[in-house]
Amino acid sequence: MLYYALIALAVLAAVLVLFLIVVAMQPSQFRIERKGKITAPPAIVFGHVNDLHKWTSWSPWEKLDPELKRTYDGAAAGTGAQYAWSGNNKVGQGKMTIVESRPSELIRIQLEFIRPFTATNISEFTFQQEGNKTNVSWSMTGTNNFMAKAFGLLMNMDKLVGSDFEKGLAGMKAVAEAPAT
Repeated sequence: MLYYALIALAVLAAVLVLFLIVVAMQPSQFRIERKGKITAPPAIVFGHVNDLHKWTSWSPWEKLDPELKRTYDGAAAGTGAQYAWSGNNKVGQGKMTIVESRPSELIRIQLEFIRPFTATNISEFTFQQEGNKTNVSWSMTGTNNFMAKAFGLLMNMDKLVGSDFEKGLAGMKAVAEAPAT
């Protein structure tokens, strides 16, 4: 009986070691990106991202918690503008700071997630005019720690976060293309 218990324990240990090796071999860096076309000039689309107060009208995460607590700090818009949030388990807690803003061209944001997991990533929006439309690219890059690598084996993060980016771009399109009031 003891013999079979030792064999079972050895097999379990081997499976655990194999799992740890597979996790450790996962990529350390990640990039998630989605693109969209919006029938509005780059300056209009840019304005909906550059002013963090305007995110409430298009961001997919803003609608997940009606009790979401928001604070704004730093510049009113553009480089130095900050937005912090704290909400339910669907939105968690964190802060974002615009670290670079080039009108109608680029916005780079440092994202600091506190809850449900700790991470610091960079999100980037680019805007490029094409006739009467604006091509928008929304990306996020960062480093996967060991836990993120393990989670990535169970969940497709590109698909999970990418679908939120797609919802956000659709919301941004609806807001930017709406007639001015």
